[in-house]
Amino acid sequence: MQLKKVIILGPESTGKSTLCANLATHYSTLWCPEYAREYLLKNGNEYSYEDLLVIAKGQLALEDEYVSRIMREIKSETNNLQLPTSNLQLLFLDTDMYVMKVWCEYVFNKCPPFILEKAAEQSSDLYLLCNPDLPWVKDELREYPDLQSRLELYHIYKDLLMNQPVPWVIIDGSDYDNRLLQALQAVEKYIIS
Repeated sequence: MQLKKVIILGPESTGKSTLCANLATHYSTLWCPEYAREYLLKNGNEYSYEDLLVIAKGQLALEDEYVSRIMREIKSETNNLQLPTSNLQLLFLDTDMYVMKVWCEYVFNKCPPFILEKAAEQSSDLYLLCNPDLPWVKDELREYPDLQSRLELYHIYKDLLMNQPVPWVIIDGSDYDNRLLQALQAVEKYIIS
Protein backbone atom coordinates (compact mmCIF):
# COMPACT_ATOMS: atom_id res chain seq x y z
CA MET A 1 0.00 0.00 0.00
CA GLN A 2 1.28 3.41 -0.95
CA LEU A 3 0.45 6.47 1.17
CA LYS A 4 0.44 9.80 -0.65
CA LYS A 5 0.47 13.09 1.25
CA VAL A 6 -1.22 16.22 -0.04
CA ILE A 7 -0.34 19.40 1.86
CA ILE A 8 -2.66 22.38 1.84
CA LEU A 9 -0.96 25.65 2.72
CA GLY A 10 -1.34 29.38 2.41
CA PRO A 11 -2.06 32.41 4.56
CA GLU A 12 -4.70 32.32 7.28
CA SER A 13 -8.38 32.42 6.36
CA THR A 14 -7.89 30.95 2.87
CA GLY A 15 -10.09 27.89 3.36
CA LYS A 16 -7.34 25.35 4.09
CA SER A 17 -9.17 23.41 6.80
CA THR A 18 -12.41 23.40 4.82
CA LEU A 19 -10.57 22.17 1.74
CA CYS A 20 -8.81 19.43 3.74
CA ALA A 21 -12.11 18.24 5.21
CA ASN A 22 -13.86 18.26 1.83
CA LEU A 23 -11.03 16.39 0.10
CA ALA A 24 -10.88 13.79 2.87
CA THR A 25 -14.63 13.27 2.60
CA HIS A 26 -14.45 12.94 -1.17
CA TYR A 27 -11.66 10.34 -1.01
CA SER A 28 -13.01 8.57 2.11
CA THR A 29 -9.85 9.19 4.08
CA LEU A 30 -8.47 11.27 6.95
CA TRP A 31 -7.04 14.74 7.15
CA CYS A 32 -4.50 15.93 9.69
CA PRO A 33 -5.44 19.24 11.33
CA GLU A 34 -3.11 22.04 12.29
CA TYR A 35 -1.57 21.38 15.72
CA ALA A 36 -0.95 25.11 16.23
CA ARG A 37 -4.68 25.75 16.59
CA GLU A 38 -5.01 23.19 19.39
CA TYR A 39 -1.86 24.47 21.11
CA LEU A 40 -2.82 28.15 20.96
CA LEU A 41 -6.41 27.55 22.05
CA LYS A 42 -5.06 25.72 25.09
CA ASN A 43 -2.14 28.05 25.91
CA GLY A 44 -3.34 31.42 24.63
CA ASN A 45 -2.55 33.27 21.44
CA GLU A 46 0.43 35.16 22.90
CA TYR A 47 3.26 32.96 21.67
CA SER A 48 7.05 33.12 21.70
CA TYR A 49 9.75 31.97 19.32
CA GLU A 50 10.26 28.94 21.58
CA ASP A 51 6.54 28.08 21.33
CA LEU A 52 6.89 27.70 17.56
CA LEU A 53 9.43 24.92 18.04
CA VAL A 54 7.02 23.16 20.42
CA ILE A 55 4.24 23.60 17.85
CA ALA A 56 6.43 22.22 15.06
CA LYS A 57 7.26 19.11 17.09
CA GLY A 58 3.58 18.73 17.95
CA GLN A 59 2.67 18.96 14.27
CA LEU A 60 5.16 16.25 13.35
CA ALA A 61 3.84 13.98 16.11
CA LEU A 62 0.25 14.61 14.98
CA GLU A 63 1.15 13.77 11.38
CA ASP A 64 2.80 10.53 12.54
CA GLU A 65 -0.33 9.72 14.53
CA TYR A 66 -2.55 10.15 11.46
CA VAL A 67 -0.24 8.08 9.26
CA SER A 68 -0.27 5.30 11.88
CA ARG A 69 -4.05 5.53 12.19
CA ILE A 70 -4.52 5.10 8.45
CA MET A 71 -2.12 2.15 8.38
CA ARG A 72 -3.90 0.47 11.33
CA GLU A 73 -7.30 0.96 9.73
CA ILE A 74 -6.14 -0.52 6.44
CA LYS A 75 -4.74 -3.58 8.23
CA SER A 76 -7.84 -3.91 10.40
CA GLU A 77 -10.46 -6.36 9.23
CA THR A 78 -13.25 -4.05 10.35
CA ASN A 79 -11.85 -0.89 8.70
CA ASN A 80 -14.07 1.41 10.81
CA LEU A 81 -13.19 4.43 8.71
CA GLN A 82 -14.31 2.69 5.51
CA LEU A 83 -10.97 3.42 3.90
CA PRO A 84 -10.58 2.09 0.37
CA THR A 85 -8.65 -1.15 0.10
CA SER A 86 -6.80 -0.10 -3.05
CA ASN A 87 -3.02 0.14 -3.29
CA LEU A 88 -3.18 3.94 -2.94
CA GLN A 89 -4.22 5.86 0.16
CA LEU A 90 -4.32 9.62 0.58
CA LEU A 91 -3.68 11.78 3.63
CA PHE A 92 -4.48 15.49 3.51
CA LEU A 93 -2.52 17.78 5.83
CA ASP A 94 -3.56 21.25 6.90
CA THR A 95 0.05 22.36 7.32
CA ASP A 96 3.68 21.23 7.26
CA MET A 97 7.18 22.39 8.18
CA TYR A 98 7.25 24.94 5.35
CA VAL A 99 4.43 26.72 7.16
CA MET A 100 6.39 26.59 10.41
CA LYS A 101 9.48 27.97 8.63
CA VAL A 102 7.52 30.85 7.10
CA TRP A 103 5.75 31.58 10.39
CA CYS A 104 9.04 31.74 12.33
CA GLU A 105 10.77 33.91 9.76
CA TYR A 106 7.79 36.22 9.19
CA VAL A 107 7.19 36.91 12.88
CA PHE A 108 10.67 36.51 14.43
CA ASN A 109 13.06 36.91 11.44
CA LYS A 110 14.72 33.59 12.31
CA CYS A 111 13.91 29.90 12.34
CA PRO A 112 15.09 27.07 14.63
CA PRO A 113 17.51 24.68 12.88
CA PHE A 114 15.21 21.78 13.84
CA ILE A 115 12.39 23.22 11.70
CA LEU A 116 14.74 23.90 8.78
CA GLU A 117 16.06 20.33 8.95
CA LYS A 118 12.58 18.82 9.13
CA ALA A 119 11.40 21.02 6.25
CA ALA A 120 14.26 19.69 4.13
CA GLU A 121 13.52 16.07 5.14
CA GLN A 122 9.73 16.09 4.84
CA SER A 123 8.06 14.05 2.17
CA SER A 124 4.94 15.06 0.33
CA ASP A 125 3.46 14.31 -3.04
CA LEU A 126 1.50 17.45 -3.85
CA TYR A 127 1.06 20.97 -2.50
CA LEU A 128 -2.13 22.97 -2.87
CA LEU A 129 -1.47 26.69 -2.29
CA CYS A 130 -4.58 28.62 -1.28
CA ASN A 131 -4.83 32.15 -2.61
CA PRO A 132 -6.09 34.79 -0.13
CA ASP A 133 -8.94 35.80 -2.42
CA LEU A 134 -11.61 34.54 -0.01
CA PRO A 135 -13.13 37.05 2.40
CA TRP A 136 -11.15 37.15 5.66
CA VAL A 137 -13.04 35.54 8.55
CA LYS A 138 -12.17 36.68 12.08
CA ASP A 139 -11.52 34.14 14.80
CA GLU A 140 -9.68 34.24 18.11
CA LEU A 141 -6.36 33.07 16.61
CA ARG A 142 -6.07 34.96 13.34
CA GLU A 143 -3.50 37.74 13.20
CA TYR A 144 -3.65 39.31 9.74
CA PRO A 145 -7.00 40.86 8.78
CA ASP A 146 -5.26 43.13 6.26
CA LEU A 147 -5.02 41.80 2.72
CA GLN A 148 -1.51 43.26 2.32
CA SER A 149 -0.01 40.89 4.94
CA ARG A 150 -1.89 37.89 3.59
CA LEU A 151 -0.73 38.63 0.03
CA GLU A 152 2.84 39.02 1.27
CA LEU A 153 2.62 35.62 2.99
CA TYR A 154 1.03 34.08 -0.11
CA HIS A 155 3.98 35.23 -2.23
CA ILE A 156 6.45 33.87 0.33
CA TYR A 157 4.76 30.46 0.10
CA LYS A 158 4.66 30.66 -3.68
CA ASP A 159 8.38 31.47 -3.89
CA LEU A 160 9.15 28.62 -1.53
CA LEU A 161 7.12 26.14 -3.60
CA MET A 162 8.75 27.30 -6.82
CA ASN A 163 12.13 26.29 -5.39
CA GLN A 164 11.33 22.72 -4.35
CA PRO A 165 10.72 19.59 -6.46
CA VAL A 166 7.18 18.53 -5.42
CA PRO A 167 4.33 19.46 -7.80
CA TRP A 168 2.12 22.29 -6.60
CA VAL A 169 -1.06 23.98 -7.74
CA ILE A 170 -2.67 27.31 -6.85
CA ILE A 171 -6.23 27.06 -5.55
CA ASP A 172 -8.13 30.29 -5.98
CA GLY A 173 -11.52 31.94 -6.39
CA SER A 174 -14.17 32.99 -3.91
CA ASP A 175 -16.39 29.95 -4.47
CA TYR A 176 -15.65 27.00 -2.14
CA ASP A 177 -17.12 24.47 -4.59
CA ASN A 178 -14.87 25.75 -7.37
CA ARG A 179 -11.84 25.60 -5.06
CA LEU A 180 -12.70 21.98 -4.24
CA LEU A 181 -13.02 21.20 -7.95
CA GLN A 182 -9.58 22.72 -8.63
CA ALA A 183 -8.10 20.64 -5.79
CA LEU A 184 -9.76 17.44 -7.03
CA GLN A 185 -8.40 18.05 -10.52
CA ALA A 186 -4.90 18.55 -9.09
CA VAL A 187 -5.09 15.36 -7.02
CA GLU A 188 -6.36 13.40 -10.00
CA LYS A 189 -3.61 14.79 -12.26
CA TYR A 190 -0.62 14.46 -9.94
CA ILE A 191 -1.57 11.60 -7.59
CA ILE A 192 -4.27 9.32 -8.99
CA SER A 193 -3.35 9.15 -12.69
